[in-house]
Formats: sequence, C-alpha cells, structure tokens
Amino acid sequence: MRDPAGFLGEEYRTLVSSGLDWKLHVLGGPSAPWCEVDGKRVLMFCSNNYLGLSNHPKVKEAARRALERYGAGSGSVRPIAGNLDLHAELERRLARFKGAEASLTYSSGFATNAGLIPQLVGEGDLVISDELNHGSIIDGVRLSRAERAVFRHTDPVDLERVVQEADARTPSYRRVLIITDGVFSMDGDIAPLDRIADVAHRFGAMVYVDDAHGEGVLGEGGRGIVSHFRLGRDRVHVEMGTFSKAFGVVGGHISGSRDLVNFALNRSRTWLLSGSHPPAVAAACLAAIDVLESEPNHVERLWALTQQFKKAMTALGFDTGHSETPITPILVGESATAKRLSERLFDLGVFALPIVYPMVAKDKARIRTIMNAALTDDDLSVAISAFEKAGRELRLL
Repeated sequence: MRDPAGFLGEEYRTLVSSGLDWKLHVLGGPSAPWCEVDGKRVLMFCSNNYLGLSNHPKVKEAARRALERYGAGSGSVRPIAGNLDLHAELERRLARFKGAEASLTYSSGFATNAGLIPQLVGEGDLVISDELNHGSIIDGVRLSRAERAVFRHTDPVDLERVVQEADARTPSYRRVLIITDGVFSMDGDIAPLDRIADVAHRFGAMVYVDDAHGEGVLGEGGRGIVSHFRLGRDRVHVEMGTFSKAFGVVGGHISGSRDLVNFALNRSRTWLLSGSHPPAVAAACLAAIDVLESEPNHVERLWALTQQFKKAMTALGFDTGHSETPITPILVGESATAKRLSERLFDLGVFALPIVYPMVAKDKARIRTIMNAALTDDDLSVAISAFEKAGRELRLL
C-alpha cells in the first residue's frame, strides 16, 4: 500500500539535491555582536536585532520582574482570560510612540498580516500589492479571496496605472487596498510611501504598510516609515510592525485609528484564537520602547555603522544594490557562489548567511548583511577584513 505521506520525504530530498534546503544553525547564547554559532565564536552579521535590544540589561530585567510577578504564561487568549494589564499598557505605550490613536499586538508579524488582511478585504474587493512584498503579505492576500493586482517594485507611476485601470472597471470594487512593505528585507530599499499614499488618496483607496524592518530604524527616534515621511493617519490607514526585529523581542502589531483596532480585535482570528504573549514578553517589549525613547544613541549608532560598512564594501568593489538602510546585500550572482562566500566568511569568524533562489531570482543570490548598533568599530573592521579576504579568494574582487 502506498504511503500517503511519502511525498514529504521525496520533496525534501529534491530540495536537498537542488541545494535549496535550509540547514539550521544553533546559537549557544544571546543574540549579541559576538555569538556562539554551531560551537564557534563568530561575529553576528545577519540578525534582525538592529539595536542590540534583545540583550539590553533593561529589557532583560523587565522580563525577569514580570516572570516573578505574573508567572510564565498568560493562561488564555486575550478575549477570554489572557488580557493582562501588561498587554493593555504595552498597546497604550506603543500607540503613543507611534503617534497613533490606538495599537493592537498580535502573537507574531506573520499572524498580523495573515489575520488582518483577509478581514479588511474579501470578494468584491481589490488588493494592489508591490511585486516584492513579504510572504506573509502574499499569504494574507491569498486568504482574503479578493481580486489581486501587482505594481512594479517601488514604482508609484505604475501603481497609478494599476489603480486607474481598476477604477475604470464596472462594476466598481467595494474596497481597494494598496499594500506594501516599508523596508524591503532582501534589498534594503525603502518604499516611496509618500507617493503611494498620494495615489491612494486621489482614488479613495486604503493604505497598509508592513514596517517590520523600518521601525527602530527610520523616522524620528526609530518611530518608523510613517514618521520618516511625516504622513498623517488619514493617508496611512494600517501601520503594521513587529517586536522581533529592532525591538529585540517577539510579536506583531498594528497602529492606526481606534476604529481600526476595534475592528481588528473583533474580526482577526489570529488575534482572537491565539494565546496572548507571556508576561515576560510583554514586559520586555515595553522596556524596549522605554529604551528607544530614552536612549536615542542606539539608532544614531546603527546609522553611523551602516554608512561606514556600505562605504567600505563599495570601496572594495562589492555590489550592494540599491540599499538605503542597515540591510546591505552583497550581490554575487550565482547561488553556489553565495554559499561558498558564506562558508568562507564563517571560517574567518563572520556569520552571514546566503540568500539564494527561490527567495531571490536565480542570478541575484547574495549575502544579506544586517547592521547592529552594538558592534564596536573594531568589530566592524574584523568583518570588513573578512569580506575582503573571502572576496579576493573567490575572485569576486
């Protein structure tokens, strides 16, 4: 009798033979500039922990205090018995930080997009999406059953063409939602959100921005892309983000109007049916906001290091694409070359993983580096030297 689950092993072996499988690395300590990875001490150059807050003393202490006071878990979903005062305070503080009427936290960034997008639009609606949007946006759009259209990457002129074509159709759509990443995680470029919002405003469309890689990085004091472009809440209706990157903890969230939050907490099943954050997580997120508000040096340091690194990589002759943020891709072309470069960097004490097909196009493989504000100047010099040595050995320079 044929094994009905036999395809699992077959498909995995196909991935392995094609070199497309993920091989998990093991960290033996905190996410810090110098980490133990697979038993080796290396410089961390691919973490989303932009500001080093996951190991910040104030963030860790807040988590310890919450654990002692509240216990390990919340005990339920928030609509029933898992709504702690910590959760409510986190949302109040986050809304104030973002300059929004209200905020709502989710278990993860993926759960935010997958849970909210299908409630904002459905049959009879249209979603217009940047062609390089994150997979969680793509899945959320698919779940919505709304009609889908795509505009060329970061191209507001093409977006206007798509919107005009949609506007000319009869019968007209009930709702139109324009959705984009704020900072694109593979290339480090920034969506022209101001121009996107202008197009949306002219045609009466909603705007949803996934700012997972922008908050803590862009805007006043790291407040994100809406702050960066100085946009009003009448222009950006949903600002989504995560606590798992610059905030250094875990979880997703949205910020916007009180109506948005009331709608989302009553309609998003990923919110209604997911256990709420453990007390230590909520407290750590609160402490991360405290640090961002009281210690602006972390964001300033992040950008200073980013500029130094980009300048050094460009001077060596590496192709860093169109990056405008602390995400700096080192473009090398073929997937095999990116993997060899990553392996050689690890030998030299730098942990920076390859991004290969199908995550990017076959000829766009790269090492994706992400800067960390906790790095020292000496750390940066070590990394630059390793890239130079490995690049010359592999004849990339």
